Amino acid sequence: MSFKDHLRELVLQALLDLKRAGTITLEDEPAFVIERARNPEHGDYATNAAMLLAKPLRRNPRELAEAIAASLPKSQHIEAVDVAGPGFINFRLTATCRQSAVRRVLELGERYGWQPEASRESITLEFVSANPNGPLHVGHGRGAAYGASLAAIKEAAGHTVQREYYVNDAGRQMDILAVSVWVRYLELGGVTVRFPDNGYQGDYVVEIARALRAREGDGLLHRALDVESDLPPDESQGTEAAPGDREKHVDALITRARSLLGEAGYHRLFDAGLAWCLADIRDDLQQFRVRHDNFFSERSLMTEGYVARAIQVLRDKGHLYDAGGATWFRATHFGDDKDRVVVRENGVATYFASDLGYLMSKFERGFERALYIFGADHHGYIARLKAAAQGLGLDPAQIDIRLVQFAILYRGGERVQMSTRAGSFVTLRELREEVGTDAARYFYVMRGNDQHLDFDLDLAKSQSNDNPVYYIQYAHARICAIFRQLAEKKWSHTRSAVETARTRLVEPQEQALLMELFRFPEMVEAAAEHDAPQLIATYLREVAGEFHSYYNATAILVPEEELRNARLGLCLAVRQVLANGLALIGVSAPETM
Repeated sequence: MSFKDHLRELVLQALLDLKRAGTITLEDEPAFVIERARNPEHGDYATNAAMLLAKPLRRNPRELAEAIAASLPKSQHIEAVDVAGPGFINFRLTATCRQSAVRRVLELGERYGWQPEASRESITLEFVSANPNGPLHVGHGRGAAYGASLAAIKEAAGHTVQREYYVNDAGRQMDILAVSVWVRYLELGGVTVRFPDNGYQGDYVVEIARALRAREGDGLLHRALDVESDLPPDESQGTEAAPGDREKHVDALITRARSLLGEAGYHRLFDAGLAWCLADIRDDLQQFRVRHDNFFSERSLMTEGYVARAIQVLRDKGHLYDAGGATWFRATHFGDDKDRVVVRENGVATYFASDLGYLMSKFERGFERALYIFGADHHGYIARLKAAAQGLGLDPAQIDIRLVQFAILYRGGERVQMSTRAGSFVTLRELREEVGTDAARYFYVMRGNDQHLDFDLDLAKSQSNDNPVYYIQYAHARICAIFRQLAEKKWSHTRSAVETARTRLVEPQEQALLMELFRFPEMVEAAAEHDAPQLIATYLREVAGEFHSYYNATAILVPEEELRNARLGLCLAVRQVLANGLALIGVSAPETM
């Protein structure tokens, strides 16, 4: 039980006693909150219980607050209870209670702030899921950092979390990658074919083509005339009289590749691009300290029958109808802005049908909650997936969708321009090499996922207190340096000695640090509840700030052994909390800087 839970129990008991005494009437348990007091001078925690209940009970909120305060059971952890303002009830902890934070942190170590494993519902969390048609770029990086941090925080809060990457290995963009590779492969074989306007132009396409040629030799070569004959004009080939169309041109080129290579040859071409990009993505994510437990293939939705079963469920429930030769889902009956096609006129299932199958698979595989992390441009998916859930008979409340806004890079005050198709984007790998994984992971989550992020490359690389990740890591390294100095002086310490000496932590700055330690489990809980890793990032900066102030104002390695042990214990606890918090957001805790 957290201290906030303890306070809540005390308030509930006071309300129950007032009800038994006939002072108030109370039907249901009120939804009051226990939160940090806004002004530390008023106390450590506060509750709005009296103000929340005043109107339905027709009582003056301040008078009700005083009645509740007077009825609170005694607690050895509370030094004082006061009523402030219009009816806030403020609680001040005893010094002994605050000092116990050191013992608690050192006792639990890496598990401090964690709830028991698997004590809450299981979650399948899908994030990144970038099309495997090229390297990850900085836009994908924010979703990766957010998703990985959120997964770690959810696990710390007691959830079982499966991290999943949805591999779009059956879409048109992958076909465009395949013919882009093929054209480069033909060039390497001495066959000059015009590169399509809509193709992928990055250097990685040439690299894939080289690997393909090394493996296939001339096996996939065809004459330029056979490849290009009668293709509709590309956009840049068009004239005013006969305008070109890049979409029609590349689709015709895909059809031509399938025809000339045959299905077996085309699949070898297709899989070459897919395998290279997916391997590159896996490596990139691993280097970014992002892991996935499962890479779920879109193609498996068809081969394992998920799409067919989802369509059948909708049909059995009467949610499908036929119009214009296509099969439609009555999505508008469930709050979507329009009905959705699930099977086209040609009998081919749509992307939305894959979404249906994928959603159903999550719950068929035994998960209790599905959490999606999408880019901001997928806003329309929220209503669509909620409607799909209801149509399939699932509880839409068990489906959460978080949108990650764009990250914009700035260097020297100038915005860095990007274009994925033109191959001029900044890759996640390049970002890591320039600013480091630690800075990238922190900067990506220091703002809420629903806020635009201006990523200042120069700030991320700077070794100054203005750089938040440097500031936090320096606090951790500074504490490590204290213990190296301790060893140089040939002074020793034990955990029992520093825990026993904690009663000497009475200075205001020490009390402030102790309250920060107390706050960490609450921050983990809040970050998990609100899907908000930025709460951890902000908290760590505040802890670092409190410690730097304490370090600059206080001698730690004093001659008096008991006082020295007390301050060493506080330093050990702060170091542990910094390390635990940094681990949640994928940032290292260096011992030297």
